[in-house]
Amino acid sequence: MPTPHASTEALESDACYLAMKTHDARFDGSFFTAVTSTGIYCRPVCRVKLPRRENCRFFRHAAQAEAEGFRPCLRCRPELAPRAASWSTEDASRILALQAARLIDEPDAWAEEGPGAAQIAARLGVSDRHLRRIFEAQFGVSPLQYLQTRRLLAAKQLIADTRLPMTQVALASGFASVRRFNAAFVEHYGLNPSALRRAGGAEGGEGKAIEVRLGFRPPYDADAMLSFFARRALRGVEVASTADGKAPVKGSTPTYVRLARTLRVQQGGQTHAGWLQLRFDMEREQMLLSVSDSLAAVLPIVISRARAMLDLDAEPMAINAALHEAFPHGDGLRVPGTVDGFELAVRAVLGQQITVAAARTLGSRLVEAFGEPIATPIEGLNRLFPTPAALAEASGDALGQLGIVRQRQAALQAIAREVAAGKLALHAGADVPSTIAALQELPGIGAWTAQYIAMRALRWPDAFPAGDVALQKALGVTTARAASEASQAWRPWRGYAVLRAWHAPSPTVAAATSAAEPSFNNLTTAGASA
Repeated sequence: MPTPHASTEALESDACYLAMKTHDARFDGSFFTAVTSTGIYCRPVCRVKLPRRENCRFFRHAAQAEAEGFRPCLRCRPELAPRAASWSTEDASRILALQAARLIDEPDAWAEEGPGAAQIAARLGVSDRHLRRIFEAQFGVSPLQYLQTRRLLAAKQLIADTRLPMTQVALASGFASVRRFNAAFVEHYGLNPSALRRAGGAEGGEGKAIEVRLGFRPPYDADAMLSFFARRALRGVEVASTADGKAPVKGSTPTYVRLARTLRVQQGGQTHAGWLQLRFDMEREQMLLSVSDSLAAVLPIVISRARAMLDLDAEPMAINAALHEAFPHGDGLRVPGTVDGFELAVRAVLGQQITVAAARTLGSRLVEAFGEPIATPIEGLNRLFPTPAALAEASGDALGQLGIVRQRQAALQAIAREVAAGKLALHAGADVPSTIAALQELPGIGAWTAQYIAMRALRWPDAFPAGDVALQKALGVTTARAASEASQAWRPWRGYAVLRAWHAPSPTVAAATSAAEPSFNNLTTAGASA
């Protein structure tokens, strides 16, 4: 049973209990409720019978609840909650602890056995001892305990949603062996992994899609997000469906309900290729993710990338508190991400100084020429985006025949070579300042494109392309320096301010749109058509 007196980070318990009582999705993932009478911890959106107030304890992180001996609820499934690692620009220790947690939370940053505390400390430039001290001060648990919880919850999701053998479940969730996996699972949850699968495992078998529900915090403008991706969908790689399943009429504003695309994931020296499909359940504040069984072994990575693509982990209350006064019409907007950082970088280069339609045409030609074919059950979804190796080896003549000018060719191949050689990582676990600096050293990559890649591929919420002319017009300034100065009040959420400025229904932005089309659904300046 859980220990009754262990300390946790201070929370407003009465407010947490009220949020749990009303199933308020705005707080999903921001805290977890542990019930002492059952030994279970839940998300605030859990629909079980409301426990008595005196039996409830509240934790900011699942790792804290598990360190006290509580087990995850099998109904609300804490592993599906939005992540809650806030950004800060003030307290250096807090920033360092949050960066460490970000590395642990990001599967793309994991080594084959997962990130150890010593590895993370070296990455952050501090000692192992110092990292443990500030991490425990911030989260109430050690980095190892935090990592263990992340691994166990990833494994729990694989057990519940797939029919993968336990050996593959253990390896995919970051355990070095099945023995360690079984021991950790029994120790933390008091249940054998096989028993959990029998109690609530997934139906079906080979060839069937895996279906997962992922929570997000409202408000969320799903129409704007799906429309953004639909306008940029590359032929063969992405397909967006309208409510009636028909192609949108030219000049109309269609409502998209589903987005599907192909995906390639590299892990442990192996390549996994397949497809995923996304649609929203706005009544439940959830995104429904369907994944081909060929990607089951890398499901934690696919889930993390899908969350990043649709920005499901954003904390709208914190963001809106900083931006609502300046941009009152954008509270539901999120920053579109990507499932493939290399693909996003290529599309950013292709989209420099041209329209959305032109960038989509170039991207589709590139896919047709260098992308690998793939069979899927979804009509129109039949190719993978080209690999870094394929573009690095492409000849100038082959790229030129697609309509890509020499300057763009040099930039594309420079990025491809760096990524293929492992010198450049373009995912949410990458170091932001060093990656931006490395990008700007490449030919054809300026500050705008580097910031745009940071905003969407690195998931840096404070990315700010100050040199964008349309953004400057929206802010009523004429220089990059003035735009940067005007943005200081919005830190660390300037990336969201950029989207709101482009999308704002003001006369100033409307005038800019007629010249350079910088709106959320029709960005074109300096790479925003990507």
